[in-house]
Amino acid sequence: MATSSKKKVAYFYDPEVGNYHYGPGHPMKPHRLAVTHSLVLNYSLQKHMTVFKPPVATTQDITRFHNEEYIDFLQKVTPHNIQTFSKSLSHFNVGNDCPVFDGLYDFCARYTGASLQAASKLNSGSCDIAVNWAGGLHHAKKSEASGFCYVNDIVIAILELLKHHQRILYIDIDIHHGDGVQEAFYMTDRVMTVSFHKYGQNFFPGTGDMYEIGAGPGKYYSINVPLKEGMDDLGYSMIFCPVIQDVIQFYQPSCVVLQCGADSLASDRLGTFSLSIKGHGRCVEFVKDLNLPLLVLGGGGYTVRNVARCWTYETSLLAGVDLNPSLPYNEYLEYFGPDFSLHPEVEPRHENANSPEYLAGLVEQMHALLKMVAHAPSVQMSDVPAAADAEEWTEEDSEKEHQAEF
Repeated sequence: MATSSKKKVAYFYDPEVGNYHYGPGHPMKPHRLAVTHSLVLNYSLQKHMTVFKPPVATTQDITRFHNEEYIDFLQKVTPHNIQTFSKSLSHFNVGNDCPVFDGLYDFCARYTGASLQAASKLNSGSCDIAVNWAGGLHHAKKSEASGFCYVNDIVIAILELLKHHQRILYIDIDIHHGDGVQEAFYMTDRVMTVSFHKYGQNFFPGTGDMYEIGAGPGKYYSINVPLKEGMDDLGYSMIFCPVIQDVIQFYQPSCVVLQCGADSLASDRLGTFSLSIKGHGRCVEFVKDLNLPLLVLGGGGYTVRNVARCWTYETSLLAGVDLNPSLPYNEYLEYFGPDFSLHPEVEPRHENANSPEYLAGLVEQMHALLKMVAHAPSVQMSDVPAAADAEEWTEEDSEKEHQAEF
């Protein structure tokens, strides 16, 4: 593992993934991925990374976590036959926030294939950092869609990483609680989930209270940091850095998965935080500097121009490249006016309800919780299947991962 600022970065991009459309007026716009990629290319960041066109995930890959009946439904339903699936729509929570659109399952298989290949490249040691901005769809559950997410690529990628890593740390800086990932690993100590999110005032998804700490063998391995609206750069670093330092000290993971939802930025269409792109990026840099194998994923983010700026900037941080703050010419340049800057001025729309006292109290409470991890029995490393057998998901492997699959 490289310890200098220059690490081996693998970047995954499927040129089709930005062409899907959730429907008119829907806040989730896969087009943001094409805009991000255009900025990455026009800044010449591809010269500092290995770029992969990922394979599409198979049904077998996806049903490592998801229920077969649910995936069969996603494969069959289309806008043209939707009337014949009325019972299934409500059963699988598809229809409103999670609409049926042309190519729905193909979209899911593409972003999931990228996250899965990224995990495989980390397992083989062929890169230090793997990046898939199309991934990070953290709300999807085993048998239902939720919050614009249908297939949980994060859980599937973590199941792959668990073949080679004893303890995996999942960090989520999306403004929404990473509920689908937490739920999947709630009863295991092989994965610690740490989510920083807005909580309260009926904010979606309504979970993520600090007292959701895991259960059974996973007790104390779910960490939730509930924040209030208006969170700014200073407050975020006051809580993020000490909590993650404690997590590393007490849990000692050998691999990190970082979900970089950009809806925690100021001026997001759905978010109510006030982070700048540099403030969001500081979290990414902090995690990079832990010098552990790192899988970086996207997530939420509903103001397209800012999502593209943010993930391009974070790609540069991961690749160890300084960028000119004036955006290069690109086919979407008109999106970025009037300033055409990588770092637009932050205009807070919400007063910061997170007082220094509130944040200091949270850090103390998280520290007390994490001290419990030191007293929990440590897991024994199971035999790892050979890399050559990675495609095979045997009964023995399933047994090892049984806790993670709830």
